[in-house]
Amino acid sequence: MAKDLIIEKLKESGLKGRGGGAFPVGLKWELAKKAKGKIKYVICNASEGEPNVFKDGYLLKNHLDEVINGIDIAMKTISAETGYLYINSNYYEEMKEKIAQAIGKKKIIVFKKKARYIGGEETAICESIEGKRAEPRKKPPFLTDNGLFNCPTLMNNVETFYYVSKVVQGKYEKKRFYSVNGDVENPGVYELPEEMTIFEVLKKTSNYPAFDFFAQIGGGASGEIMIMEELNRPATGAGSITIYNKKKTDVFALMERWAEFFHLGNCDKCVPCREGAYRLYEMVKKRKLDYDILDNLFLSLRESSFCALGRGIPVPFISLIEKVIKK
Repeated sequence: MAKDLIIEKLKESGLKGRGGGAFPVGLKWELAKKAKGKIKYVICNASEGEPNVFKDGYLLKNHLDEVINGIDIAMKTISAETGYLYINSNYYEEMKEKIAQAIGKKKIIVFKKKARYIGGEETAICESIEGKRAEPRKKPPFLTDNGLFNCPTLMNNVETFYYVSKVVQGKYEKKRFYSVNGDVENPGVYELPEEMTIFEVLKKTSNYPAFDFFAQIGGGASGEIMIMEELNRPATGAGSITIYNKKKTDVFALMERWAEFFHLGNCDKCVPCREGAYRLYEMVKKRKLDYDILDNLFLSLRESSFCALGRGIPVPFISLIEKVIKK
């Protein structure tokens, strides 16, 4: 299929990136194709490492050929000679033989993720592959103009490349993958319509609890807390839905897990995120919340952090405090 035709098909499909940003895939590919540069790269971000997020791992284990095919299509479309599968080290160790077989003679290099959680941020991935410390870069420039080795680079995540393969095959049905876990009867990964509400996903998968609960949507650390009355909206971000029994959940233990994850997972590059994540972890570990200090911490994180990781840290804490703890 002609390169321009593939991009048009992606645009017509309405497919959006499934890595959290929801950027239109066809437009992103067009920008990468038109970018000036003799050398271009394609990267599949398979670094998935946030708690309670596991759909990309599911896709690698069950639909690896389609994912690799999507990467290959991208390389041909933007005229990139080399592709990278930037993969969570645990996934690689489980699947290295299967991955090698799926790649075959395609010029796709497997690069095991070595960094902490921040190592999954797109510019930090480029830094890591280049042999540098995995820290985010200032944007702009964006990857499609200046990415890996200062060359135009197209990066999408595992699920996005899977659906690219489906679009080109004429089999895309406007679905997406949801991971459902926590206090549910049938945890797992489900492929369902992309506009399905959280309530409908839980009902369809026989996971709607019979008890009072709250849910964390979009990520197992960074996701927003929603109460039962708020579930008539689509799942966002990574498509993760984690259910917590309101009566049985130790909210301080939950916040401590989040805070420890952010404290250990950031890159330490900027003071607001490095110090803010640590102070937050210190406070919740003591199980005593000073809301005035928290307000200042959250303001500093939102307004002064270098990248989206720091700016997103307040989201789960604020939503849990306002909707569950203070209720």
